Amino acid sequence: MNSVIVCENIHKKFYDGSRILHILRGVNLEVPAGKILAISGPSGVGKSTLLHIIGTLDNPTEGKVIINGKDVQKLSRQQINQLRNKEIGFVFQFYHLLPEFTAIENVMMPALCKGIAKEECYTRAEELLQKVGLADRLTHKPGELSGGEQQRVAIARALFNKPKVVLTDEPTGNLDEETSAGVIDLLWRLNEEEGVTIVIVTHDESLAEKAHHWISLHEGKAYVRK
Repeated sequence: MNSVIVCENIHKKFYDGSRILHILRGVNLEVPAGKILAISGPSGVGKSTLLHIIGTLDNPTEGKVIINGKDVQKLSRQQINQLRNKEIGFVFQFYHLLPEFTAIENVMMPALCKGIAKEECYTRAEELLQKVGLADRLTHKPGELSGGEQQRVAIARALFNKPKVVLTDEPTGNLDEETSAGVIDLLWRLNEEEGVTIVIVTHDESLAEKAHHWISLHEGKAYVRK
């Protein structure tokens, strides 16, 4: 299997005074290139914690994360940041758009933060907003967009640097049923048409079942469902 990300024996412990919270207890998984992987489980089971470790936003207490053949634990902080910016896109439940910027400026933000001029990245951002169905919302600020539209902007932003994998944490958790269906259809279409590898963390098993591969977390361990 050609895998973008491999996790080996991932443990995560949190220390709360004299208590040790052992959230992840030896998780092993692979994220196959060009596929959609769902990670499901009830609230508090460690889904978001695992996603943050996969995305290098957090470190495991024990275990190994390999991204495109690179062992993350052997990289410097600067190298990890570069790897994350180049290889990984993120979509969160609450969008995390900057309210004072327009939709297209939010999509360009990964490049603007690197000091790249607006003129150089405008075309790419415009193409992405057209792809996610927001060609007529380029100059709208987040407060002028619906929840579904804001999530589509967040998806376009996640794709800006042409990442190998997009990690999504409850991407429909803040949306109504109809809007959720539209966002899910968009993610599946991007996977099919663009070959984008996608990881979806969700508590919704009916959504997880639609993915090419499905892993559920239970008592700190990962179980293959599909």
